[in-house]
Amino acid sequence: MAGKQTGTQLRVGRLTKAHGLKGALKLELYTDDPERRFTPGAIFSLQVPPTSKWHGKNLELKELRWYNGHPVGFFVGVDDRDEAESLVKAILWVDADDDPGEDDAWYDHQLVGLTVLRDGAEVGRVARVDHLPAQDLLAIETPRGEVLVPFVSAIVPEVDVAAGTLTVTPPAGLFEDLPDEE
Repeated sequence: MAGKQTGTQLRVGRLTKAHGLKGALKLELYTDDPERRFTPGAIFSLQVPPTSKWHGKNLELKELRWYNGHPVGFFVGVDDRDEAESLVKAILWVDADDDPGEDDAWYDHQLVGLTVLRDGAEVGRVARVDHLPAQDLLAIETPRGEVLVPFVSAIVPEVDVAAGTLTVTPPAGLFEDLPDEE
């Protein structure tokens, strides 16, 4: 991960493609609160390949605009399409230390290792969090192998980091085989 690290970082977005000729970039947001995170002057650490001229640098937001419901960012020092193209696929990170937090949002390191409970009984432990475009998935190690659980409130109604537990209410068949219907 490029940029200054002062502890835990939170992934907040990805630059997906150049927009127009003045250096703007379309964004894929990984936050429920873009108005707070993407304010003028916000500084992002960049995750880019080591060969990128942006490796080890930060990016400062000038402005976030919305076009047809899609967020578009304008950044300091990115003044033309060629510069914008050089940032496509970069992932934006912020220091978690500077982050006041969101309700119902956790860092991956807070979830990994939690005991997973179903109806009060332990069914496994969170091994990792997979971030996919549609939703995040929790990879849960169980005695029968890994189970991927959509990280949505309907299936994961409670996360108690202090207690070290995460409660699941999965649909039938997610953690066990269903009997074959004759």
